[in-house]
Amino acid sequence: QVQLVESGGGLVQAGGSLRLSCTASRSMFIFYVVGWYRQAPGKQRVMVTNVTRGGITNYADSVKGRFTISKDALKNTVYLQMNSLEPEDTAVYYCAGTMGRQTYWGQGTQVTVSP
Repeated sequence: QVQLVESGGGLVQAGGSLRLSCTASRSMFIFYVVGWYRQAPGKQRVMVTNVTRGGITNYADSVKGRFTISKDALKNTVYLQMNSLEPEDTAVYYCAGTMGRQTYWGQGTQVTVSP
C-alpha cells in the first residue's frame, strides 16, 4: 500500500499563485507516472498534469504556461506550482500515482480562486 497526502490548497485571488505538494509514503520512483487531477463542482475529474518516471511532462491545454509540475525524489514529493490562477481553476485537486495496473489517490485539497 502507498499513501499520498496533498497539502497547500487554499483561497487565493485571481492572478495569484499557490503551490500544492503531494508526499508519498514510499519513494516516488515506484510510480511510472505521477500527476495532478482536479474536480470542479458538478464536473468530472480531469487530468491537469503528469510526469513520467523518465521526466516527461504533460499538461492540459487549460493550464499550459501557468502550471508547472516538479518532483523532489529525496522528499518523495511532487509539486504543482500554479500561477496566474483563474476562477475556473477552482476545484478539488488530487494527486495520483500509477504503479502497474494500480492507481493510488490522495484525499484531495481544495483550491478556490476568487474573482
